[in-house]
Amino acid sequence: MKYRLSAAALCLASALATPAFAQQTGDDKVLRVCADPNNLPLSNDKGEGYENKIAELLAKDMGYALEYAFFPHRMGFVRMTLRAKHEKIPGKFKCDLIVGVPVGFDMGATIKPYYRSTYAMVFKKGRGLDDVKTPDDLLKLPPEKLSKLRFGVFSQTPPVDWLLRNHLFDQATSFQRQSGDPGAYPGEIVEKELVSDRLDVAMAWGPIAGYFAKNSGSTDLTTVAFPPENSIKFDYAITMAVRYGEKDWKNKIDEVVQRNASRIQDILKSYGVPLIDEAQASQTAADR
Repeated sequence: MKYRLSAAALCLASALATPAFAQQTGDDKVLRVCADPNNLPLSNDKGEGYENKIAELLAKDMGYALEYAFFPHRMGFVRMTLRAKHEKIPGKFKCDLIVGVPVGFDMGATIKPYYRSTYAMVFKKGRGLDDVKTPDDLLKLPPEKLSKLRFGVFSQTPPVDWLLRNHLFDQATSFQRQSGDPGAYPGEIVEKELVSDRLDVAMAWGPIAGYFAKNSGSTDLTTVAFPPENSIKFDYAITMAVRYGEKDWKNKIDEVVQRNASRIQDILKSYGVPLIDEAQASQTAADR
């Protein structure tokens, strides 16, 4: 004999099957943030990055305590943080928010973007490059000067395309964006390679270039941002990510970010992040 449950019975059965410890994200008033422990100027385990400061701002506005789940930004980051169950609290995840991801991030649900930045180059003053105000000004240098410049660039980034377009890639040293060394960090391209004169021009994501040019301990570094253009995409919008399916949590984060937009912009500027107005964004394609 076959039985057919009524809609009411099905709802009751579903409710009874739900674990008693099931909770809503944020209901314990703790903002749990997924972050890299050694990736300045974004974040570190000492709370010194701008993403740390933004997380502190959000937590304070929400009236929440702030906790972190740290893991290096490399393969497995989301699996080990945003999607990983909390070891000590049933029904919770290790963390509930990634403060900085590019628009188009597909491993979580994202809010409205809260800033746009671009790639940049850094070089020393007094080395024959003082008249360089835009990247293309490098191309106006005397050929004998240009042919001797040593460039540093991260593999598979837009400045690689710029160097290739201008037949300069043979003069470049390529660095990996993700290293197996937990002590390595992207800012070394400026703080170590450029400062020690192993490079003449370092090219990196703007927040990294701007921060380490400002805080490397060398007072003679200049940062020049790549302006948005439509043939090579240098500028990217940055957003925040939560888990899929947590609409209320996503909306809550979106609201608190929008409410603190001006304060977040002030934090970014204090770290030397080159900011691009949305009206000046490139039209290369949708951010990805």
